[in-house]
Amino acid sequence: MTRLTRFKLSAYARSHRLFPPAIGLLLMLGIFYSTLTPPGKELSAYADSAGLLIVVFAWASRSLLDTEPAAQRLVSMTAAGGPGREIGAGLLAAFTVNLMFAAIAVVTPLLHGFAATPAPGDVARGAVLHLLGLSAGTALGALTTHPIMPSPAASMLTLLGGYVALLLVSLTPVGRFTVPVMPWMRAANDGALDAVLLPIAAAALFWSAAGLAAYVRLRRTRP
Repeated sequence: MTRLTRFKLSAYARSHRLFPPAIGLLLMLGIFYSTLTPPGKELSAYADSAGLLIVVFAWASRSLLDTEPAAQRLVSMTAAGGPGREIGAGLLAAFTVNLMFAAIAVVTPLLHGFAATPAPGDVARGAVLHLLGLSAGTALGALTTHPIMPSPAASMLTLLGGYVALLLVSLTPVGRFTVPVMPWMRAANDGALDAVLLPIAAAALFWSAAGLAAYVRLRRTRP
């Protein structure tokens, strides 16, 4: 499966599908850090970045998983020995790309964006929040790929609409039981992230895993 993952990453890079989400990432980071974040607000900036970049992670996931046409995916399934390995290799490739994007989002403000160097603990918390964001984004992007939603217009509208719905629901009292983007932003801004990080992470990872499980199940019948 490692070789198939490398093949998918290579095909993604050669197709130039990597560039639109990468440009989107850089533009958003440029907006986030156009003015230096004042001392003491680094974790809040990381929390906002992790939540707002979910749409970029979803875009990257969708574009990578849609790189190969249906015929090529069938060939890959046959060569890998079954649909499970091909689907797994695609998701692993999507996570790899999004991990790279998340690393850029965490490191960039350390080079230019923060007025002062944050505490190592705040950097670690920021990295955890970006991991939660990329998990949710990868699942959302996977569920809007061509085998699941053949219409490109419906797929993109669902991706954007799903992200907006995720933000709106997270503003409600039940938001902490979904992907709690707004709760983690508020908690980081209030200096109370440590008190809620564990339940927030559990909720975000649960729904991300549920979304990925739904994608795997659907892909087995829609190559």
